[in-house]
Amino acid sequence: MVVPPFSLNSLDEPVSMHWFRRDLRWHDNRALHAALTSGRKVLPVFVFDANILEALGTDEDRRVCFLHDTLSRMKRDLGAQGDVVVMHGDPQACFGELLKRVQVQAVFANEDYEPYATQRDSNLAAFFRSHGVAFHTFKDHVVKAPGEVLKPDGTPYTVFTPFSKRWRAEVGPDDVAPAASETALGNLAKVGQTRMPTLDDLGFKRMDVSVPEPAMLKATLEAYAERRDIPSVRGTTRISVHLRFGTVSIREAYRAGLAHSDKWLTELIWREFYQHVMVAFPHSMTHAFRPAYDRVPWRHDDAHLDAWRHGQTGYPLVDAGMRELRATGFMHNRVRMVVASFLCKHLLLDWRLGERHFAAELLDFERASNVGGWQWAAGSGCDAAPYFRVFNPESQWKKFDPQSAYVRTWVPEFDSLTYPRPIVDHSFARQRAIDTYKNALSPG
Repeated sequence: MVVPPFSLNSLDEPVSMHWFRRDLRWHDNRALHAALTSGRKVLPVFVFDANILEALGTDEDRRVCFLHDTLSRMKRDLGAQGDVVVMHGDPQACFGELLKRVQVQAVFANEDYEPYATQRDSNLAAFFRSHGVAFHTFKDHVVKAPGEVLKPDGTPYTVFTPFSKRWRAEVGPDDVAPAASETALGNLAKVGQTRMPTLDDLGFKRMDVSVPEPAMLKATLEAYAERRDIPSVRGTTRISVHLRFGTVSIREAYRAGLAHSDKWLTELIWREFYQHVMVAFPHSMTHAFRPAYDRVPWRHDDAHLDAWRHGQTGYPLVDAGMRELRATGFMHNRVRMVVASFLCKHLLLDWRLGERHFAAELLDFERASNVGGWQWAAGSGCDAAPYFRVFNPESQWKKFDPQSAYVRTWVPEFDSLTYPRPIVDHSFARQRAIDTYKNALSPG
C-alpha cells in the first residue's frame, strides 16, 4: 500500500477531519457541515482506496478519472481557504500515517451502505477509537436511510409500490433540509497545497470522460415522463453519475423532482428502495432474492457472452446499447432493460455475468441499483418482471427508436450485409426461456 508524501503546515492545534467518500461537493454536505461547526478547524481528506482500485483488475477506468478530475477541481476551488489531502492506499494505513502528523480529535464522514464500505467503516471506527479519535457518520447519500422506512410491523418492504407510498409519507423537513456547509469554509485548516497522486501514481491511464454538468434542468424534468424512454434524445437528466459520487446532493435532487416531475422523483425512490433491499437482504447481492430462482439452469456459452459484450448479437437495439456502454460508460435506461433481458432470457446466461460487466463499465455504477436492475430483468428480484415477460428487442426498437436515430449512431452498419445475423431466433429463445424457468420453478 502506498501513502504518498505530503506536507502539512501550521497544524499545531487539534483539528476535525472530514473524510470525503461519496460526497464530493462543498455544498449541502451533512458530515462536512457537522465538522465545520464542531468548534475546531477542519482538514478535508480523500483516500483512493487501494483495495477498491486493485479489485478493478484494470488500468483503464473512467470512474477513477472522474474522481481524479473532480478532486483536482475541488482543490482548485478552495484557493487559499485550505486544501484537500488526497492519499492512496489502504484507508487504515493512510489514516495511521496521518495521525502521526496531525492531532485529529474527530473524524466526520457520510454513511455508505455497500457491504465493503460498512465492514471498512466498522474496522476504522475501532481503529480511531484505539487512538482516542471519535468517528461520526451522517445520512447524506439518501433521503431515507435503510431501516427508516418499514412496514407497520417493523419489517422491511420487499415490494416497491407500498415502499414508495410509505417513503413519500415519511419524508419530513429534516430529511431534505440543506446543510449550508459551503458558508463555513472559512473554518478549514490553513495548510499549504499538498501533493495529489497522479493517475500514473494510482496505476491508471487517462481516459476520455464525458459527464454532463450536474444540472437538473426544469425543461428536461417537465418533459421527463414523455421523453425518458427515447434513447436518441436528451430526455433524462444524466444525474446518476453525480448521485453516485455525490457531486450533487440527493436533497437538491428531491426538491427538483418534487417541483417539476413526479415520475422522476419516483426513479429517485427506486434508487433508495434498492439501497434498503441491499441492507435488509444482503444475500441478494450475490444470489437470487427469491431463492427458487437460483435453480434456473443457466447456459454456459462464451461465444454468446462475448457477442453480447461487444455489441455483435445481430439485434440492433441490443448492440447499440452495448457499444454505447463500451465507448462512453453510459447506457440509456430503457436500453439497459432490453440488453439485460436479452442476456438472461434470450441467451439464458446468468444475470450475475451481466451485473459484473455493468459493474466494470458503468460510470454511474451503484451496486444496489445494478443488482436490483439485473434481478428485475432476470425475474429473480423482490420487485421483478415475471419470468414469462421476455422483451422483444425488435419491437422495442420500433417503439422507442422508430427512426433508428439511436441505433444508427452506434450501429451504422445495421442495414448492411456486413452486420451479423441474429445469434439466436427470438421466438425460439422466448419459448426456451419460458420453458426453462417454468421447469426450474415447478414444485418438486
